Amino acid sequence: MQPDLFEAPDYYNLDDLLSDEHKLIRDTARIWVKRHISPIIEDCAQNAIFPKQILSGLAHIGAFGACIPTAYGGAGLDEISYGLIMQELERGDSGIRSTASVQSSLVMYPIWKYGSEAQRSKYLPKLASGEWIGAFGLTEPNHGSNPGGMLTNFKDMGDHYLLNGAKMWISNAPFADIAIVWAKNESGKIHGLIVERGMAGFTTPETSHKWSLRASSTGELIFNNVKVPKQNLLPHKSGLSAPLKCLDSARYGIAWGAVGAAMDCYDTALRYSKTRTQFGKPIGQFQLQQKKLAEMITEITKAQLLTWRLGVLKNENKASSAQISMAKRNNVAMALNVAREARQILGAMGISGAYSIMRHAMNLESVITYEGTHDIHLLITGLDITGLNAFK
Repeated sequence: MQPDLFEAPDYYNLDDLLSDEHKLIRDTARIWVKRHISPIIEDCAQNAIFPKQILSGLAHIGAFGACIPTAYGGAGLDEISYGLIMQELERGDSGIRSTASVQSSLVMYPIWKYGSEAQRSKYLPKLASGEWIGAFGLTEPNHGSNPGGMLTNFKDMGDHYLLNGAKMWISNAPFADIAIVWAKNESGKIHGLIVERGMAGFTTPETSHKWSLRASSTGELIFNNVKVPKQNLLPHKSGLSAPLKCLDSARYGIAWGAVGAAMDCYDTALRYSKTRTQFGKPIGQFQLQQKKLAEMITEITKAQLLTWRLGVLKNENKASSAQISMAKRNNVAMALNVAREARQILGAMGISGAYSIMRHAMNLESVITYEGTHDIHLLITGLDITGLNAFK
């Protein structure tokens, strides 16, 4: 693999909008990625291995529970800080960001928001330290974009709940210590349950033969008459809006993360265009290559402004689900287009594992689908601006 010479593009001097603390947090994550992710990530992706040795490092830089209060082991940071960490992690690899995003937004967030004080005290500190890793069970084999149709269910057995069903395409599942599982009770109401590894009937087979997110661990959550203690029910929120609110937090992090992937592809292509010579001059001197690079930096800059403004709105508790959805959809599509254009600038070398571009492109093909597909987010925006529901 090429040395990590990454220099972040900042065409509109957006650093001026960040506090010194923001920049310190971002730079700390950037340095960590250069030291601990870049040297190993290509081998991990080629061999479809998740590098578990990085978990303590992710915890150390505040990637687990960045916005969770320090009283529960979190970093107590603001939303822009969380976004910047996600940006730097995905600059390294989407799969690494996925692990942190799931842990923070989809596992720790619902325990903090919807859990009891006993649940917060039991789980959050160990999740924040990386001692425990969590998974989020919403998507099912027959219910992806329509999670409200889920079949996973639980019954009240008096002193415990009996959980049955299956979830698939679950990040962290194969090695997760706990899972936040969304299931319907006997009246059809959706609730969140904390399921712990070791509970009889709970298995997590790994998903193999992936062409994308190869350095991420993906699997299923299968529940066969799993006895879940009643104290493991999240008591303070029910209904489909509960998991969807968690997805808002995850989608927000993805909007930032995708910018990081695009930045890495652009920086790689820009550097290559200045050193690769054809027809007696650097290829960056040709008009068509300059067109590609100019369009890349334009779209990246627009996405950076979008995420920064969304972060401000999140900090003020003013960001709507539809605004988050727009940012996720726009930024992931932008990053995927940048990756494809950057690959063309590198020619045949663009598919080589010596460079990060093809790995980013393959990863982004998953990112554009998970946490709401590209089309679903388009319809969320459509619903918001027209008031007319295309889902019904």
